[in-house]
Amino acid sequence: MQSARKTGKELKIMNLRRRARTDVPLLLMTLPGIVFFFLFNYMPMVGTVLAFKNFIPNRGIFGSEWLGFKNFEFMIKNSYFWMALKNTLTYNSVFLVSGIVFPMMLAIGLNEVRNKKVARVYQSLLIMPHFVSYVVVSVIVFAILSADSGIIKHFLEGMGKEPIPFYSEKKYWPWFLFIIYSWKGTGYSSIIYLGTITGISDEYYEAAVIDGASKWQQILHITIPFLKPMIVILAIMKVGNFFHSNFDLFYQVPLNSGLLQPVTNTIDVFVYNTLRNSNDVSLSSAVALVQSVCGFILVVTTNKIIDMIDSDLAMF
Repeated sequence: MQSARKTGKELKIMNLRRRARTDVPLLLMTLPGIVFFFLFNYMPMVGTVLAFKNFIPNRGIFGSEWLGFKNFEFMIKNSYFWMALKNTLTYNSVFLVSGIVFPMMLAIGLNEVRNKKVARVYQSLLIMPHFVSYVVVSVIVFAILSADSGIIKHFLEGMGKEPIPFYSEKKYWPWFLFIIYSWKGTGYSSIIYLGTITGISDEYYEAAVIDGASKWQQILHITIPFLKPMIVILAIMKVGNFFHSNFDLFYQVPLNSGLLQPVTNTIDVFVYNTLRNSNDVSLSSAVALVQSVCGFILVVTTNKIIDMIDSDLAMF
């Protein structure tokens, strides 16, 4: 019995050694990524203690005065924070829907283009905006919207109308930001859906054609059901960023105009402006901590709801 146990232990050790020989090279390949996440994602978590302190640089993080939840109380009483929160949730609600529907529609449309060379040209042209910096986008937008020398200004003057001061008229900017976000991200996001669509077996479509299904019926009953797991995964990931916003989009493109803040001030912009104007690191840390905690809760809650509806679609 003892020899049998000894043999079992020896076999286990041999298996471990064998796995080590095959897995160590793979683990070494992941080492740069592990080091990166440790340095830039896990080590900064120590700084979350700043949210509960009155940070003074010469005293350091742990030497600064402990305030408890006073930073959070000040945040809650700040009207600009609630404005930023409302804008962030509103924009992200719209972007959640458009960021799923538009890329999916584009991917389905590209998949239906029979000439694959033409389809690749379309795809390349639609992906290119993703690689344009928001700094460049802000310059392009300014060249179009500027009340002094913008393209629209000259167009309106040519029609005998007064130019519109877009950078002081907040009613236009929700539409501008939505258009810019969709233009910049739709093409790149469609790659994921297009990759999923190309992985669908042609047998399903051939069977549907034999049964007399139209192209719309094929999309509705074959393509979209196959895309459902990917839609759910991307939706959960987007929900996790519900309390975050694209800083460059909401800060750089409107040029941080004070007159536009009622519609462009999101949480990330609020954190940056708070840090820049008042140098209040503790308040900025408190807001950032709330963002992370709320995002985590939303991800877990959304995944749980999906798990209750269909456990096969849940991420964990």
